[in-house]
Formats: sequence, structure tokens, C-alpha cells
Amino acid sequence: MKSPFNKFLYIGFLLLGLFQVFFSKDYMQATASLGIALAFDPFNQEEKWNDRPTWQKAVLIIHLAFVAALFGFGIGMNDK
Repeated sequence: MKSPFNKFLYIGFLLLGLFQVFFSKDYMQATASLGIALAFDPFNQEEKWNDRPTWQKAVLIIHLAFVAALFGFGIGMNDK
């Protein structure tokens, strides 16, 4: 499915997650928003993972690592 709508949803959830991190300080909600953003792959979904350029793989892996780190941070901040 090649749709520019996915790019808008990806960017929207990405901005929502960053807003929740920096302004609302709601880390678990930000983790959810950023994780949902990954569901809307902004690149060509019909292209196989092995055929994608390295920079696209790096963007998605770094995004996933940030979500995992934020999840750990959110759990640590809520552990009282």
C-alpha cells in the first residue's frame, strides 16, 4: 500500500509523542504514541526489508530503540 497518508500519520504520531515527552512529561503515553507511529511506516511498505536502503533501516531501528528506552525510562520514573 503506497499511500502518502501513512507519512502524515507517522509524522502526526511522532509529533504527538515528542509533545508528550517534552511538555506533558507523560512518558508512558509518549511511548504508546511513538510505538503507534512505527505501525505507519513512512517508507514504501511493499519494498522488502533486505531491499531497503541502509538509512531507512537505520531510521526505523533508531526509532524502535528510542521507544524501548522511553518505555524503560517511563517504568523507572513510575516506580516509587
